[in-house]
Amino acid sequence: MGKVEDERVFFSEAWIEAPQRSRKKAAAAEQPHYHGHRDRLRERFVAGGPDALPDYELLELLLFRLIPRVDTKPIAKALIARFGSLAEVLGAPASLLEEVKGIGPAVAADLKVVAATAQRMARGEVRGREVLSNWTQLLDYCRSAMAFESREQFRILFLDKKNGLIADEVQQTGTVDHTPVYPREVVKRALELSASAVILVHNHPTRPFSITHDHAIAH
Repeated sequence: MGKVEDERVFFSEAWIEAPQRSRKKAAAAEQPHYHGHRDRLRERFVAGGPDALPDYELLELLLFRLIPRVDTKPIAKALIARFGSLAEVLGAPASLLEEVKGIGPAVAADLKVVAATAQRMARGEVRGREVLSNWTQLLDYCRSAMAFESREQFRILFLDKKNGLIADEVQQTGTVDHTPVYPREVVKRALELSASAVILVHNHPTRPFSITHDHAIAH
């Protein structure tokens, strides 16, 4: 009798454990392949910082939060292929972002929020500081603010007597290759702000972005 009971216990336990093992295997099989990839990518970012990741992986890391249940690697690569770099992706108009498969209106809007946040940070880096003493920082700020605009802008940076930034304003927006400039309005606004100097900046949407001393001259 003891042997028969032992066999019954063994087979009953086996029947209980077998479905449990099957369910675990099924759950593992259903786990999206990109989950482990996301963890590894986060670990690389934490260990090495942003410079440890190329543009598409940093963008992919951002898209994890915006598109939680989708493999975002192909989307990130498609965005970089379309626009050229992470900065250009964030600078692109929402309407163009939505043309990339996997990017809907909500995700496009979220990317523009990230872009606006980056611009605020860049503005904070130069506001109240002697901007003329750090030309590279000034160029970085102008690039983040207007490099990827689809139309030409005429932008004015108003400075105090210590060359600290008082205000940054877009005075005119033109077409893809032209924007009007009204010197009277520039002087009027400078007087209103009690600015001691101004830097005049404009962009060229049809060309690779660059600013030289000819494009941003303090007066």
